[in-house]
Amino acid sequence: INFPRTIKHLPNVLNNEEIKALLNAPDLSKDDEYRDKAMLMLMYYCGLRVSELINFKISNINVNEKKISIVGKGYKTRIVPISDDALEILMDYINKIRYKNIRAIKEKFVFLNRYGHKISRQYFFRKIKEYAIRANIDTNISPHTLRHSFATHLLENGADLLAVQKMLGHENLSTTQIYTHVSSKR
Repeated sequence: INFPRTIKHLPNVLNNEEIKALLNAPDLSKDDEYRDKAMLMLMYYCGLRVSELINFKISNINVNEKKISIVGKGYKTRIVPISDDALEILMDYINKIRYKNIRAIKEKFVFLNRYGHKISRQYFFRKIKEYAIRANIDTNISPHTLRHSFATHLLENGADLLAVQKMLGHENLSTTQIYTHVSSKR
């Protein structure tokens, strides 16, 4: 029996103004929101999955080469460039805020809660919704929306599809091609 094909919905993507508003939503005078800004920037500027973000380790940062090492699906490692802005916020968070917590010294993960434990997926999901409200973003977003936006914006600005595939860690090019459809729709 052949079943009717289901309609494939295109992923939600934020425009440049919405991304800028979302990244500026955290209050940098608060330590936890400074951490959240570093997380948002890493998600968007490097196209990370939530699982990759919360499992990101200090040893995965190469400051000199401005690259980070990401362990993705199937424990496959990929190297992703990181922008100067994202690297600066990330290193400021690590050096000025993260180590205020005594427990952080023993912890290998970068993003920790106030008790010195790894951030949860649910926490980050809640926080991104909160920041979207602050930024007056009406689109229903999730952490993965930042990854979709990253890929779409790269393609809209002339990036090579194969390069985007490698940065996202997609096994098949067809998975990355969905973003060409999003880009042409926009």
